[in-house]
Amino acid sequence: MHVVVLGGGYAGVTLMRALERDLPVDIELTLVNDSPVHLVQHELHRVIRRPSVADEISIPLTDLLERATVHVGVVESVDTETRTVHLEDGTHLEDGTLAYDYCAVCLGAETAFYGLESVREHALPLKRLSDTTAIRSRVQRALESDAESVDIVVGGAGLSGIQVAGELAALLEESAPDRVDEGTATVTLFEQAPTVAPGFDESFQQATREVLERVGVDVRTDATVTEAGETHVTAQFEDADIERTLPADVFVWTGGIRGPDALEGERPQVNRDLRLEDRTFVVGDAARVIDADGEAVPASAQSAVREATVVAESIRRLIEYEHQGGVFEPRLESFTFESPGWLVSVGDDAVAQVGPSVFTGAPAKALKTTVGVGYLSSIGSVREAVDLVRHELGECEPSNVGR
Repeated sequence: MHVVVLGGGYAGVTLMRALERDLPVDIELTLVNDSPVHLVQHELHRVIRRPSVADEISIPLTDLLERATVHVGVVESVDTETRTVHLEDGTHLEDGTLAYDYCAVCLGAETAFYGLESVREHALPLKRLSDTTAIRSRVQRALESDAESVDIVVGGAGLSGIQVAGELAALLEESAPDRVDEGTATVTLFEQAPTVAPGFDESFQQATREVLERVGVDVRTDATVTEAGETHVTAQFEDADIERTLPADVFVWTGGIRGPDALEGERPQVNRDLRLEDRTFVVGDAARVIDADGEAVPASAQSAVREATVVAESIRRLIEYEHQGGVFEPRLESFTFESPGWLVSVGDDAVAQVGPSVFTGAPAKALKTTVGVGYLSSIGSVREAVDLVRHELGECEPSNVGR
């Protein structure tokens, strides 16, 4: 019996650790990831300003898993009929394939550009550590140039866009405070919807916008990016029904997600049991999940972790049923999304919502640190958790960009 988990993100690691704990030792377990490390994605934006944070949010998968085999490789496709995973060349497998009895696709999502080829060509995404290096380098070049102004544009004001805009504003404040005061070093955040953080409670949206503006981000909603070049971004402003072109030395795009290439760029819809086919599940951002209450589940780390525990229990039940030769297939676990709250970093500030209450400043930042430490501790990364606290308390290196 062979169980394969594709992806070493939040869903993949949580799921595989649960399978290691709950399945008999004679069950073969394999995790495939395009990198040998687990990346704590919700802290990725911080690496732009603090490169040393990369070490704290990059944890070797072999440190997190006890008996699963880890294959480093890129998943090319998943054939649910033959129950076969096809990997790109160079994965050190005999024929580039893995056969499975049960599989969980936890490959996350990729950046969507919605057919805007100029945006694809000129914008910088934020999905991997290499992206943070590219963004930081572009900012550094802009600050070191002889240009009269440094203009940074972020497209998309979901949680990722909010966090990267806040981090870039803080980076400018540390690296070029005089230029920030003069208004010659700026960060502009575009959002197509009428508000930042679309889909969240109005009080959370309002508090987030206020904090963004307080840290120096120029927030422009009802603004749809239509085109980009090497030094500019063009957007359609719905409120004024006009198109404007703004200078952009750096353009970061967080405007949406699509499915992984292994699923042909699609995010298949799965229902409360998260089943794609009888023996194949899709977990986390790779899927569009409709939970047991019929509600669409937001793509987020907390959703991915909770979905993973549901699928782990379902796989355990199915394997137990097969081993015991049962007559009726067991009822699978159902996923219901109940969020305890939401958190978003905005530079050195944060916004938190717990129930109906929304708060900012030190309490929100402390809560975000607690949640981050709790996650790292839950996957066995105590050292990284301690280092994260040190950085949150300010024991970290200066930005040193453009100086």
